[in-house]
This record gives sequence, structure tokens and C-alpha cells, in this order.
Amino acid sequence: MVFHFRCFSFPYETRATTSVDDFHTANSHFDDTRMNQTPVPGLNVSPNLRVFTYAELKTATRNFDISSKLGEGGFAIVYKGTVRSVGNRSTIEVAVKQIKPRQQGYRTWVTEVNVLGEIDHDNLVKLIGFCNEDNQWLLVYEYMPKKSLDGHLSADSKNPPLTWDMRLKIAKDAATGLNHLHTGMQREIVFRDFKPSNILLDNNWKAKLSDFGFARDGPQDGRTHVSTMVVGTKGYAAPEYVQTGRLTSKIDVWSYGIFLEELITGRPPVAQNNPDNDPQCLRWVCCYAGAETSRLTVDPRLQGRYSERSMAQVTSLAKKCLVKDPRMRPTMSQVLDEVREAIALENQ
Repeated sequence: MVFHFRCFSFPYETRATTSVDDFHTANSHFDDTRMNQTPVPGLNVSPNLRVFTYAELKTATRNFDISSKLGEGGFAIVYKGTVRSVGNRSTIEVAVKQIKPRQQGYRTWVTEVNVLGEIDHDNLVKLIGFCNEDNQWLLVYEYMPKKSLDGHLSADSKNPPLTWDMRLKIAKDAATGLNHLHTGMQREIVFRDFKPSNILLDNNWKAKLSDFGFARDGPQDGRTHVSTMVVGTKGYAAPEYVQTGRLTSKIDVWSYGIFLEELITGRPPVAQNNPDNDPQCLRWVCCYAGAETSRLTVDPRLQGRYSERSMAQVTSLAKKCLVKDPRMRPTMSQVLDEVREAIALENQ
């Protein structure tokens, strides 16, 4: 089994001045820049994506200066940048991901262009454009000023702790994004790397899923699963996927259950070796729960400011998502309904 570990942190706070929608332009407007782009097998470019030149993105990021760096993962470095709109009417702040020169990074670049290029949804980060000029592989996204969720949940964070109301809203937004991937398109897409560091927050605390490099089509034509190489992040990957490589949308549901426990406890998950010490089989335990039968300890930073009924609803939902048999887990549509019920209970 192969695991790839990635964690992007986005410590930025500045408000963008223009809507990212101003930067979606049909390909015909950019025929001159496309002449320098490298042909890519298997790439399906949406007409809504802007094609940037490498020179444009160097200028946007001040030559990829370290002071513009937002975060770094195993496959890419992310920089803050500023680009001009079509016709030079205005500017917008963006996040520019520069892929590192390795094969897996190239494959994630292709996947992101293919997946995000055809999606326009409020809870999925918007891909504005890309560059694949002179063996440089870059992606340009909308800029998310409140950074990634993990920075707000961390006990070491300097940010004020998120209230339970805010956590519930983020849970609803994230569930809405996953549900759209599973059911809102012509085909089912499995995210495969759902975790707080891949949830970005805008100025209004709207949550959007990001980093789609591991996303892929789910089973089709009546098949029960897709057999694939195991990718993702330890602590969030479903056990049946780690053990067999069999992919279904229920692995995202498992990851969402771990995420809910993290919202409740304020603590990240840990992976523990299974009792038989089989290196190919791990059991995943949310750190603060300790075991399936343990009672979750609520994040003390909440200071008791939550509805007991709402908390019980979310705790129960997390357990449903973490049922060992994936067939018994709820769908993301059912998960979303229960999160909305928890919000209603909180507001009573």
C-alpha cells in the first residue's frame, strides 16, 4: 500500500477586491497564450478555465518569492499572488500552486484540471486557470482569506476557538460539497482525501473543499467498487480502503466521521497499529475517543456553550459514519440531513 502525505496551511488574511467570477473566460479569448502550452495526454480542459502564461504567474507571485509562500506539501508549493482580469479592468488575489517536478505531482495536476474545471459549486474551491508551459505545471485558485480549517481547530492556534455554531456551519458546508461530488454530477466522484487541512474558509466563514489531486470516479455500470492504489492521509482513510484498495463513496463518509469527531473534541486523529501487528492493516482511532466504546470528550475551549441535544446528534452521526461495514454507513445526502437537524436543534 502506498500513502502520500500532504498538508497545506494557508496563513493569509487579506480580503479580495473582485469576484473570482470576473476571471472565468472562454478559451477563445486566450488563443494567443495557448500557443506556448504543452500538449497533455488525457487533459480535458473546460472552456471556463483561463490559461495563464508562466511569465504572468512569475509576476503575480513576485518570481515565486518566499515571502509570497502560503504553504507546502509533498507535491506542490502554494503562493499568494495577484493577477489582472480580462481587459485589465481590475485585479484579484489568488493562490498559485506550483507542482514539484515528480510524476505523482503531474498526475494530481491533470486530475485537478479535469475535475475542478467542470465543477462550479459554492462549497468547492474555484479553479480559475492553469499553466503548463515549458514543463512548469501550475494551478490558479480563488484566494481563501480565513485559511484552512485545521489551523482554527489546533490547540496551538493563535486564532480564537471556533464556536459550536461555526463548527456546525462548516460541517454543513463540507457535507454539501461532498454530497455534490457524490450525487450532483453526471458521474460519482470520490474525494479520497477529506480532512480539515483540505477545507478552506472564505471571509464569511463559508467552507470549501480544496486539493482535488486524489479525486477519481467512483464505481459505475452497476459495479460495487473500483480497485485502485491507496492514497490519502493516515488517520482519515477508511480501514476497508487501506486493507483492500476497494474504492466507494463510503470512504469519504468514514473520513467525514473522523472530521466530526475532530470538530467535537478539537483534536486530530491518530493511527494505532492493530493488535496483530500486521503492518498492512491499521485500525484508525480518533485521538480523543481512544476506542469505539469511549465517550468523546468535548473540546474544553467551547466552555459548555452548545446545546446538549445538538452535540448528541453530531456525536451519534459520527458513530454512524464510522461503522466498520461500509454498506451500513449513511450516504452523504443522509449525513447532510442529520447535520441540518443538528443545526436546527442548536437554534431552538
